[in-house]
Amino acid sequence: MSLAADLLKNFEPEIETLSLAPSDGGRFEVTVNDQLVYSKLQTGRHAEPGEVVGLVKKSMKK
Repeated sequence: MSLAADLLKNFEPEIETLSLAPSDGGRFEVTVNDQLVYSKLQTGRHAEPGEVVGLVKKSMKK
């Protein structure tokens, strides 16, 4: 399952907007409801399996 599909499966009612931005230069960012929840450029690594879903879940509790 793709990351986008996994996020929508788990959070579709809560997510107003979802943006995944892969690009050249190592950029991979996940933004949910205008909040950056994961950035490969900031962390310097790929997200672990389930990490982004966990970060989205945490951001939804705020």
